[in-house]
Amino acid sequence: MGDGRTAGWTEVQADDVGDALVAGLAAGGIDHLFFTSGSEIGFFQEATAKARARGANNPIRLITVPHEHASLNAALGFAAVSGRPAVTAAHVDCGTMHYGGAVHTAARSGLPVVITAGFPPTAYAGTMKGGRDEGGHLWMQETFDQNGIVRNYVKWDHRLTWQDNPGLIASRAVQVTRSEPCGPVYLSFPKELTLMPVDGASFPSADRLGIPRPSAPADADAEEIARRLIAARHPVVVVSASGRDPATVPALVELCELLGLAVTDSVQRSYMSFPFRHPCFQTQATLEEADMVLALEAVVPWVPGRNAPGPDAFVVSVGRDPIAVSIPTFEFTADLRLATDGLATILAIAAAARDLLNDEDRNRIAARKERLASASRSWIDEAESAAKERSADIPIDRLWASYRIGQLFDDNCIVFDETLPPNRTRTYFDRSEPGSYFANPGSSGGWATGAALGAKLAAPERDVIAVSGDGFYMFGTPAPALWAASHHDAPFLQIVYTNRSYTTGTERIANNYGADSFAARDGFQGGYFDPPIDFAKEAEAAGAHGETVRDPAALEGALSRGLQQVRDGRPALVSIWLKRLEGED
Repeated sequence: MGDGRTAGWTEVQADDVGDALVAGLAAGGIDHLFFTSGSEIGFFQEATAKARARGANNPIRLITVPHEHASLNAALGFAAVSGRPAVTAAHVDCGTMHYGGAVHTAARSGLPVVITAGFPPTAYAGTMKGGRDEGGHLWMQETFDQNGIVRNYVKWDHRLTWQDNPGLIASRAVQVTRSEPCGPVYLSFPKELTLMPVDGASFPSADRLGIPRPSAPADADAEEIARRLIAARHPVVVVSASGRDPATVPALVELCELLGLAVTDSVQRSYMSFPFRHPCFQTQATLEEADMVLALEAVVPWVPGRNAPGPDAFVVSVGRDPIAVSIPTFEFTADLRLATDGLATILAIAAAARDLLNDEDRNRIAARKERLASASRSWIDEAESAAKERSADIPIDRLWASYRIGQLFDDNCIVFDETLPPNRTRTYFDRSEPGSYFANPGSSGGWATGAALGAKLAAPERDVIAVSGDGFYMFGTPAPALWAASHHDAPFLQIVYTNRSYTTGTERIANNYGADSFAARDGFQGGYFDPPIDFAKEAEAAGAHGETVRDPAALEGALSRGLQQVRDGRPALVSIWLKRLEGED
């Protein structure tokens, strides 16, 4: 474990390898560790406490989360809101598996997170500190390839070895996770190695190793895109993850207003990339008319055969990974693909367009903008009418629930939305500020509750609201997340759509097999969990305020009370009792 002394490297006081690892993470800009206890990762507790006691400039804050799935989702929420990397820690292979579906979410998130776990010692009992002298469970924890549990989902992985410079390995992990396209890395630590003594540590920081700068498009490519957008009859921009960089939002608004471009979310939405009530913002149906499409960080821009542009449309795909190299089967075609940064590309297209526009173009663009504004007003008015028509329905209708929740928000709110499309939350949630709305970037349910915890830690001055269906809510190990929110003074409001139904086991079954299918006649066995857990009482047991609302007229008051609890410093949950899907209540 020799350090070596090299000019320009970070020099830190370190008594053991654990100190050096934590120092390397801190030097890379990490200041929050989401921690689920294990004996072999106790070095994190000792090293972070020691750093604080010794007056370190940026000591890492250890956040106890009593379940790894919530912990990793919290790290993702923190990274999404702060723009900074976070680290998690779990217990050997068991804790790694408890990360569960959150590993999938991390892989699709485009966010920087260092996922870590301990590894059981293999040193013979009595030969070195931390060896196999604690109990028989150590043999049960050793696997052939612990890192292989997550290797399909990470950019890079490493198990610390005796000859490693630990600070350098920590810096390398941070360098990889912070480099575009950002994504998770995995690092495991044999216990006996973390306890090995060192006399100080020297290593390059992640910044010293180098974080690549974003790339811009060639001038000729930007000019070609600008020409096609200007000349098109109905140009459409498809967005999904470009809003991960908040600066892209005002830049894209300026471009779309300049050229009269329609904007729509991709079917796999993740970040607020364009204001939801802007006159240029449209429903996905607008793609059917498109003759020019610019897809910005949109891996799945549309579902083939559903609201897809025609075969003659010219398609440009822009992204840090425009061919989605981690997805084995990828059938979307494009006439031009650019591996460039979203913000740089938007700015370059806008600059080229300003040089190209003439008076005739401006007149056509003005007409385009008026047509888009009219369509925007139409679908917004239709949506509000549809919700209000259901305002007295008992059980509460999901559209009325989404409408009332949308009325709760103000500019200080950050929303984590883990609901399915039939709830139409994107229609009713009027979000316009960059970084004010996030949706699950993957397809593993149970993300929002943990993510809201991390977001509140990243932005304690903001009101953080998570909205989930009850199925996804239960997947998210919510009680540990609510407990951690209470324990660490990070209160958020959790809203649950309680329809006691799995969409997959009810509506999807009806769609695939028909309303008179055997499953339907049998009452959709496997599609319901009715009666459900009393989510309000469960929240109270975790230290939060809990309330269930069944009367549509009482919904506004219940939501307001929940938000006030959060503003008073206590996590809160409001369970909205909705109609069951397909079957009778």
